[in-house]
Amino acid sequence: MIRLLPHEIIFGLFLVITAIRLLFAVGPAHPETLVYFATIALNVLAIWTVLRWPETWAWRLRFGFYIAALNGLFLHMRWAIPLINPGKYDAALWAWDLALFGSSPLLWFQPLVSPLLTELMSIAYAAFIPCLLLTLVQYAMGDLRTARAFYGGLFTLYGLGYLGYTLLPAVGPYVAMADRFAVPLHGYWITDLLTALYPLGTNRCDAFPSLHVAASAYILLFDYRHRRRWFKAYLAPCVLLWLSTLYLRYHYGVDVIAGFAVAALGLWVAAEVWRRDETFRIGRPPMARMAG
Repeated sequence: MIRLLPHEIIFGLFLVITAIRLLFAVGPAHPETLVYFATIALNVLAIWTVLRWPETWAWRLRFGFYIAALNGLFLHMRWAIPLINPGKYDAALWAWDLALFGSSPLLWFQPLVSPLLTELMSIAYAAFIPCLLLTLVQYAMGDLRTARAFYGGLFTLYGLGYLGYTLLPAVGPYVAMADRFAVPLHGYWITDLLTALYPLGTNRCDAFPSLHVAASAYILLFDYRHRRRWFKAYLAPCVLLWLSTLYLRYHYGVDVIAGFAVAALGLWVAAEVWRRDETFRIGRPPMARMAG
């Protein structure tokens, strides 16, 4: 019996559920349906490769599939999600903020708005993607037991996050609730660049949950255990990043809370994979390794 890693189950469920929804919405021959079925096939191939060749390179290929899949599917959702869930849930997320906090946390930042602070928040927000990609490569190329734990948790939270995008698609308050803000955001050239590029890098459905918050919190606390120097380097930028999601009006308060909750689940999964992999070694029979 093949024992899958936790993220392969969760991310696989996201792929299968979305593929089935597309199948019923637009049929098997639609390009967006075919993308998901092709991704599922590649996922199966990546898992099978380790079963066939239980070597270091095969494990790195297995990790690499998810790195490529999460980036490719994120942008692809711009076309896929409207086919299965054409509505937007921004009004509901704003209402949840009001019910939970009494007013939107985004409005709390308005008295603090200044060009310098906006520029600082833009830098913190923009730095997330290069830092994420660097971390993905570092863990993929490092110790395999640590990599299995890291990816086990990280892609669990991404699978849940992407599923959230399909169930509650929302463009974000900077567009949907723009008329609620009395103070405009002005900064300097980083702010201008982020403002110009952000619409190109979003899939227009990626507010709930905040994966900027989820992934950064997960990486920060995983680093605390496994790479303490990187934890110290990332601590202040991560706090600024979390604040920037609200200050820059890209996420609702409930998005941020959901992001931290998903990160906590991912860390629990990572700890379980690490514990069960205590005897993990390359060269053991593959079925025995995955059953560990």
